[in-house]
Amino acid sequence: MKRKTLMISVAALTSLGLGGWSLYSLGMHQGMAMSAPISTETGKAEPKVLYWHDPMVPDQRFDKPGRSPFMDMDLVPVYADESTGENAEEGGVRIASQVQQNLGIRTAEVRSGQLSSGMTAVGSVTWNERAVAIMQARASGFVERLSVRAPMDKVQRGQVLAELYVPDWVAAQEEFLAVRGMTGEGSADLRQGARQRMRLVGMSEAQIALVERSGRTQARLAIVAPVSGVVVELGIREGMTVTPGMTLFRINGLDSVWVNAEVPESMAAQVRPGSRVEASSSTWPGKVFTGRVSALLPEVDATTRTLKARIELANPNAELVPGMFTNLQLAGAVRANALLVPVEAVIRTGQRSVVFTVDKAGSFHPIDVTTGLEREGEVEILTGLEKGQKVVVSGQFLVDSEASLKGVSSRMQAEDMPAGMDGKMDMRGMGQ
Repeated sequence: MKRKTLMISVAALTSLGLGGWSLYSLGMHQGMAMSAPISTETGKAEPKVLYWHDPMVPDQRFDKPGRSPFMDMDLVPVYADESTGENAEEGGVRIASQVQQNLGIRTAEVRSGQLSSGMTAVGSVTWNERAVAIMQARASGFVERLSVRAPMDKVQRGQVLAELYVPDWVAAQEEFLAVRGMTGEGSADLRQGARQRMRLVGMSEAQIALVERSGRTQARLAIVAPVSGVVVELGIREGMTVTPGMTLFRINGLDSVWVNAEVPESMAAQVRPGSRVEASSSTWPGKVFTGRVSALLPEVDATTRTLKARIELANPNAELVPGMFTNLQLAGAVRANALLVPVEAVIRTGQRSVVFTVDKAGSFHPIDVTTGLEREGEVEILTGLEKGQKVVVSGQFLVDSEASLKGVSSRMQAEDMPAGMDGKMDMRGMGQ
């Protein structure tokens, strides 16, 4: 009997104890529920809700839950970043390391280095139009002998190109020889007048001196090349009659040539007249031709958006001829301590240039930058970054997409929106 009474007492006490513990637990649970929401899955307090948005239109924000005006779905809350204690909007977007590996995100450090403003280009060799000699007939005559038979023949300076018989010269020379031996008053004036008449019929000073020295008429005119080069225009043949003003030969010199290089419009400011240029050609492997920029022609090709740079190269052995292609290296000033990042780190939206940086906490931030010169896979950063910062060089658009999905305002999009759209919308007055 006593044993039965004892067992009933213990059961009663146990029941009262468990009931009291249950009431205590219920009170604690209600107290915690009043202080912060509890996640049923993790048992942790849910972070603060910043705003609500439609994942399909992440730039539009709402200040209370409801149905999306864009899609047939409920609005999704966006919470504060628990890991940093900051708002996701202010702290950038955080992506788990495993997700970063899946997205193939790579980073590089902003470094300081030297950057040359020189550039490379491809040019086409053409004639130097400043080294052109044109020979015209100054008197009527006949072509008796022609040494140059075809255009593009090479000639040397002083070489006889043709011999012409000029009848008009005979009378002028005979008159000069007649008055040359005269003496007396007015003889000097007569000699001077006869000499002037020989000049008027087209004789040079050397030919006049030859007539005066030999005492014989020189009815034939020997035309010699004034420069070494190539006969690009041949206007006479043997037996032809020539008239005053008729072009007989056109010779282009090859001591120097022009190279026309197409320079992109965006890089035209780096090309300066007088800048040193080195050129090479596959025709002459290992040989370097030197020269300088002669001029930057003031005309932009509407199709290629390029300007033409005229480069004058020394060509003492006539190895470069028109039509050849050359590889050009244009020298420029060297900039020291330039901030450099890989070219693929910069995203050009059409209006701005943006890079994604990574802070010490691992958050990604879109930063506006101003770019400068671009050389050998690197681009100069004028404003927006500092040495030592880390930038994303691959997967930037995936980072931007991740930011949009998490409701983070991406400056790649927000600042490119039309005026008057700030990415926020008030839910007041909208049907729930």
